[in-house]
Amino acid sequence: MNRLRPFRFGVICEQMQSAEEWIMKAQQAEDYGYATFLIRDHFIREAFGDQLAPMIALMAAASVTGTLRVGSLVLDNDYRHPVMLAKEAATLDLLSNGRFELGIGAGWLRSEYEQAGLAFESAGVRVSRLEEGIHVLKGLFADKPLSFAGNYYTVTNLSGFPKPVQRPHPPILVGAGSKRMLALAGREADIVGILPKALPEGAISEEITERLPETIAQKVGWVRQAAGERFDELELSM
Repeated sequence: MNRLRPFRFGVICEQMQSAEEWIMKAQQAEDYGYATFLIRDHFIREAFGDQLAPMIALMAAASVTGTLRVGSLVLDNDYRHPVMLAKEAATLDLLSNGRFELGIGAGWLRSEYEQAGLAFESAGVRVSRLEEGIHVLKGLFADKPLSFAGNYYTVTNLSGFPKPVQRPHPPILVGAGSKRMLALAGREADIVGILPKALPEGAISEEITERLPETIAQKVGWVRQAAGERFDELELSM
């Protein structure tokens, strides 16, 4: 079933130099009618300039606005253990009165991993670890204690606290460019970020074909195939 969906517009805000500037940008975004106020997740300047710590910065933005939704675009799963991320995300959702959107991905920037001394493993490993991480996040957002034993994470009879305001959890956005990642997003995400594919060498493809309408349509098709009947409930982010 195809249906028209409302558009939402968000703004990515970065390279802030002061608290006053960050607060002003958040309040301006709300005044201008943007739906979401987003921040990336990088800690080397070469990627997108100097970046604030996303979860803390988003809480600051939420505290000076009333309706603006705040979100990550996107957190690198490898930079935070999902148990700690679940607690931070639920806390942010609670303190923002249900205005947080949790964007997460498998990571792609090799130079960032190397400068931080993190192992930049194969895309297959990173995607598998992300899939387990999302399972842990959803389990800790749920009402019952979580026990999970995977290849990368093990959690034993752990109850998440606090619980998020949005139930069953804050909207989860998965940024994806490859067929496998788009399929994962189709199965697990509430919002699917349609992106150019990440390359094995640790960069984002700059091929013009990645941005052509037929390529985007193919990627949406992969999401649709994996999502099945829930596809009509998904939001697509470009």
